[in-house]
Amino acid sequence: MKKTILCLMTALTLFAAQNVVAASTKGLASAIPAYYDHDLLTILFVEFSPAAEKSLIQHNQSLNFIYQSDPGLPGGQPFVSVIDAIPGDGFNPVWQEVQITFTAGHTPRQLFSDDEISAAVDAGEITLAFTDEVYWCPVIGKK
Repeated sequence: MKKTILCLMTALTLFAAQNVVAASTKGLASAIPAYYDHDLLTILFVEFSPAAEKSLIQHNQSLNFIYQSDPGLPGGQPFVSVIDAIPGDGFNPVWQEVQITFTAGHTPRQLFSDDEISAAVDAGEITLAFTDEVYWCPVIGKK
């Protein structure tokens, strides 16, 4: 039974990824920087359709997380996304977005790893909000 569920989840993920890739006309234009353990990488960043997002969140138990802070950093600088896995380290190119909010009294700053994010949560510096947004984000190289 577990094999059947795993096969169905894999097939759903591959089907959804094919639909995202086919629907995307941006190609490498969708590439963005992202940090993983202080290394700056380049990833593709393509959002799944709302129906696929809902299904992936409900049925895919191996989603990775991509941490973002939409308000950005002081001086209008963008917050560079942080990912929690790379190929060879529990990697799945399907990522659920987690929004970072800096708490009152804490100046927004760039975080560089999921460990730093966990430490900032523990220190009360940030809060995390899991969103309903799911992205296909394969790592395509170092920045």
